[in-house]
Amino acid sequence: MHRHGYIGRKFGRKRDERRALMKGLATSLVMHGKIETTLPKAKESVRYIEKLITKAKKGGLDNRRRVIAALSTQEAANRLFDVIAPQLTGRSSGHVRVKRTALRVGDGAQMATIAFVDQITDKPVETKAEEVKA
Repeated sequence: MHRHGYIGRKFGRKRDERRALMKGLATSLVMHGKIETTLPKAKESVRYIEKLITKAKKGGLDNRRRVIAALSTQEAANRLFDVIAPQLTGRSSGHVRVKRTALRVGDGAQMATIAFVDQITDKPVETKAEEVKA
């Protein structure tokens, strides 16, 4: 069988298991800022996470609901919208970096870390509200 036109990796899992894996990796990255996993999982999760960051940067109720559905917890979605996305406004893409690390001892798999390119602080960014003169 040919692989032409097939997008994405299967990881030896069924569709629902792959979706749960991507949700878990994305949620962990948003909550912790940096995670370590195998290189193929890292590369595939970057595609998933970049789309969520773009939706969070656009804002709006519809995008917020889509991000909540794409992450495991609502807390992670709120953190992505309120804390992380406002700090990533200087870029149009490439918000996440994949860096290779050591080989795993048990099976020799190539490990990699996924982290945000910019430094993320835990304080939510406050928007400046214009004072209304009455």
